[in-house]
Amino acid sequence: MSRLESFIRRLSAQKDCIDRAAEMIGDREGPIVELGLGNGRTYDHLRERFPGRDIFVFDRAVKAHPDCVPPADRLILGEFRDTLAAAPARVGRGVVFAHCDTGSGDRTATAAQAAWLGAALKPLLAAGAIVASDQPLEPSLYEALALPNSVKPGRYFLLRVR
Repeated sequence: MSRLESFIRRLSAQKDCIDRAAEMIGDREGPIVELGLGNGRTYDHLRERFPGRDIFVFDRAVKAHPDCVPPADRLILGEFRDTLAAAPARVGRGVVFAHCDTGSGDRTATAAQAAWLGAALKPLLAAGAIVASDQPLEPSLYEALALPNSVKPGRYFLLRVR
């Protein structure tokens, strides 16, 4: 598969998993979290799917399209290890959906980050919260949910807090 085809499949999986999460969450109250702003495409999609919700975005630095940069009070910059540890005071502990797009081109670094990310994220999440992630997260903390039919297993992960 070419890198272009892989990119298209990843973006389609993101969109389809976010859309499924929006259906699952419905009118349940609580903020949304995005780990990895990148170019801001998924943040923009989150704004459409979750109108009126507080969406807190975590990333190392802002590299997004200017129309897709969160307000300063909802943008948390720095390394995930540091910012997630301090996040409950800022975001609260009732997050109902988290989208995690944290993979990098470095497989070893990505796997190492995914190994601790699920536990670091969990203190923010409400009971039964939904997580869509490009990486597998700790299975003892999260229940794997059925993916949309359009998403190939292993391409993306849809989870519920245990």
